[in-house]
Amino acid sequence: MGRIFEKRKATMFARWNRMAKLFTRVAKDIAIAVKSGGTDPNHNPALRRALQNARAGNMPKDKIEGAIKRATGQDQKAYEVVMYEGYAPHGIAVLVETATDNIVRTVANIRMHFKNNGGNMGSTGSVGFMFKHMGVFRLAPEGLDQDALELELIDHGLQELGEGSGENGEKQLVIRCDFADFGKLQNAIEAKGITPISAESEYVAENLTELPEDKATEVLKLVDDLEQDEDVQRVFHNLK
Repeated sequence: MGRIFEKRKATMFARWNRMAKLFTRVAKDIAIAVKSGGTDPNHNPALRRALQNARAGNMPKDKIEGAIKRATGQDQKAYEVVMYEGYAPHGIAVLVETATDNIVRTVANIRMHFKNNGGNMGSTGSVGFMFKHMGVFRLAPEGLDQDALELELIDHGLQELGEGSGENGEKQLVIRCDFADFGKLQNAIEAKGITPISAESEYVAENLTELPEDKATEVLKLVDDLEQDEDVQRVFHNLK
C-alpha cells in the first residue's frame, strides 16, 4: 500500500507542477498582451488568444481575472520576450522562448541548463533557420466537416490541417498557418462560430531527427529542465 500511495502522490505532484507552470506561463502571456493592446479581448487578438489558452488549461476564472487586473497595475513587471537557441545532446536543435524581467538572470539559467545536460547554447540564428514560425489552432472535431473547413480556410492563410490529440488523448483538429496570417485565420475561424481549444505561436521544425530511446531520453531531460525554469514559456526542438 505504501508504494501505491507514494506513486499516486508523485503523480499528483507532477500534475500539480505542470498546472502551476501552465498558469504562470499564461499569466505572463496575459500581462504581455494587455501591455501591448489593452484589456478588451474584442480589440486585442493577443489577449483573446491568451484567454482561450487559459480556459483550455482549466485556469480558474478568478485567476484569469486576477492576471488581467495585475497586468494593469503600476507594479506589474515589464516582461520582455527573448528567444535563445542551442543544441541538445546528439545534435538536436532547440529553441527556447522566454518572458523575462531580468535578462542577465535568464541567460545565465538557460546556459546552465544546456551545460548541465550535455548541450551547448548557441548564438542568435544558430538553429532558428531550422524552424518555421507558425500559428497553430487546435479545434474540437465534433460537428466539423474537415474537408469543407479546409477549403473554406485556405484563402485565409491555412497551410496545414491534420489530426492530433490533447493531453488526455482526446481527438483534435490541428490547423497551422504562417504566423503573419495568424490574425486573419483566427478571425475566419471565429466568424464560423468556432471557438478554438487553443491558439498558439509555435516554432515548427522543418525536419525531424529520430534517436534511439536512450539518447532521446537525454534530450528530453534537457527539455524538461528548461520547461521548469520560471522564465521559460515554451521549448521547441526537432526531435522526432
